[in-house]
Amino acid sequence: MRLKGKVAIVTGGSSGIGEAISKKFAKEGSRIIVVAREQSKIDNVVNIINENGGDAIGISADITDMIQVERVVNKVVLEYGQIDIFVNNAGITADFKIQNMTEKHFDDVIGVNLKGVFNCGSLVSKIMIEQNHGVILNTSSVVGLYGNFGQTNYSASKWGVIGMTKTWAKELGKYNVRVNAVAPGFTLTDMVKKMPPKVLDSIKDKTPLKMLAKPEDIANAFLFLASDEARFVTGTVLSVDGGLVL
Repeated sequence: MRLKGKVAIVTGGSSGIGEAISKKFAKEGSRIIVVAREQSKIDNVVNIINENGGDAIGISADITDMIQVERVVNKVVLEYGQIDIFVNNAGITADFKIQNMTEKHFDDVIGVNLKGVFNCGSLVSKIMIEQNHGVILNTSSVVGLYGNFGQTNYSASKWGVIGMTKTWAKELGKYNVRVNAVAPGFTLTDMVKKMPPKVLDSIKDKTPLKMLAKPEDIANAFLFLASDEARFVTGTVLSVDGGLVL
């Protein structure tokens, strides 16, 4: 088991890529703390993990609220005594062309996708500095690297995540804390499945591998970066996109 004995927090861990990460990490021996807003979805993932021999608990929290994030971090440290891996995965979209995007659309996405990542990173980094070890993994996007029609807010947030990733890697390396990001391509989550079939077919055609990712494909990249196999990898952005951006 590649993560045996590790304690991992996964935000947005109750659905899509986050759910796949939670299940993958649990299968590899990590204790999992699933963090999301909806308790019913959290419970569903936690129950599946525990029924399959894993070790998971769930905590409902809004990561845009620093006080709620602090509550999560403190509870995990009190319960387990450590935080080895933190996956900043929670994210939302609100897609509109720039002339139709409202201030609220922009603020909502930036609040979760960028400020939320900052809130989590600022608090968990203090724990990892005290421990003198840890791994922080941030979910960016291919959109954060190259932009995308109708996603000014999302692109800006995911580009910002890359900036924070590289900055934190420089700041925290001396404390034996690695920080990396994964930039998924279009992945068959519920969010992507809502896109028009013609759009999805167009994306497949533009992708050299002629397919979209499954959440498990992205979770595998997170697993590598979380494991000791990536002990000399920090400050990187791992694109997992089927060659879409070539």
